[in-house]
Amino acid sequence: AGIQSDSTRTGFRHIILKPDFDIQNLFWVNASYRSPYGTIKSAWRKTLTHLEWDVTIPCNTTAEVHLPNGKTEQIGSGTYHYSVDIPALHPAVLENQFLYEKASFPECHASTIVELDNGDLVAAFFGGTKERNPDVCIWVCRKPKGSDAWTEPMKVADGVFDLNDPDAKIAGITSDIKDHRKACWNPVLFQVPGGDLLLFFKIGLNVPDWTGWLVRSKDGGKTWSKREALPQGFLGPIKNKPEFINGRILCPSSTEGEQGWRIHIEYSDDMGKTWKTTGPIPAEMEFPSQYRNMNADEKEKRPILVIQPSILKHKDGTLQVICRTRNSHLATSWSKDNGSTWSKVTLIEGLPNNNSGTDAVTLQDGRHALVYNNFSPLLGEKKGVRTPINLALSDDGIHWTPVLTLEDSPIREYSYPAIIQGKDGKLHITFTWRRELIKYMEIDLNKLEKK
Repeated sequence: AGIQSDSTRTGFRHIILKPDFDIQNLFWVNASYRSPYGTIKSAWRKTLTHLEWDVTIPCNTTAEVHLPNGKTEQIGSGTYHYSVDIPALHPAVLENQFLYEKASFPECHASTIVELDNGDLVAAFFGGTKERNPDVCIWVCRKPKGSDAWTEPMKVADGVFDLNDPDAKIAGITSDIKDHRKACWNPVLFQVPGGDLLLFFKIGLNVPDWTGWLVRSKDGGKTWSKREALPQGFLGPIKNKPEFINGRILCPSSTEGEQGWRIHIEYSDDMGKTWKTTGPIPAEMEFPSQYRNMNADEKEKRPILVIQPSILKHKDGTLQVICRTRNSHLATSWSKDNGSTWSKVTLIEGLPNNNSGTDAVTLQDGRHALVYNNFSPLLGEKKGVRTPINLALSDDGIHWTPVLTLEDSPIREYSYPAIIQGKDGKLHITFTWRRELIKYMEIDLNKLEKK
């Protein structure tokens, strides 16, 4: 509530009201304190960008009110209301909010976002007790065009099966599995051009146990179909969005089984009726993060450990993927035939990766945008901390310039971003905020570059 007495004056004759509005997931306070002169009240409610604050000051006292926009007001006894915008972290940040404030689940992760033809935004993520817990389900929030808020999370898929359901066998559900359910993982949204809104996701006890599934919406994410199994052996887009290029749906995918971390592309030339796959894309030999030191021996090299690709589109028709690795840097591969074949995976020197997910998109002007944790594991470590989370731009997909820090705090984690560019040119970004919430940001590139 920020209620305190001015230490240079008689107790509570002059009151200092200075709450800490920087505590991001503290959304409201309603407090009072009975001073010798009467009751002091401080009640406020805020988002990440706006504050509504009610203050009551008793008779025969004065107060100093500190507002989040940097202004200070001197007031006397009475009741006051303040409606104040909280300054953006950068002029380019047009929206900075959480998808929700409260939910029936304590943890969330792995968001995805899509813009519909009418300008509505739809986001999805998994939420439950904890990642891998069987109660983890897939949830969806919507932001209608023109609205300043998201709808409450709606459950659209779970991993619960009836043993008599033929799909139970596909998911590996047997009578000895408690409650006949497994966790849901990594949803990915995709709007089929002129067709359904698809939401791909995975079901499994762990990553090697994953099977691929999807649900459909014909009304912009308001209602969803019963889940459908993908063809055997197909997982769909593993974390990041598919791209529709020259009549082909390309799903960036990967596996983490006995063969190690490997990427592949699943694609459809008939709007999702049938699917093909490139098979695992070969990778160059490199040092894993824990062996990256001055005394590393050549025999410690192994194929780059790579998962979770994003697809970029170059002006000459070349396709590129940007991928997470266990090799301290992001990795890439290239295709000259619309994704049918790909070059060997190589590391992008100068582009760090902390062994956490990223996402990238090609912009309308031909440049590329990347959201990632700008941090590498320390020498001898397999992983790096998942903070800060940054936005970077590139002309060629190889040389990247960080242009904005989206979140930076020693309290981790800020991770698993999703990024798209809207029809109006604005960037829409979601990411995991401390595993507690999903954060959404809208970025104006023009204002970013004028700063």
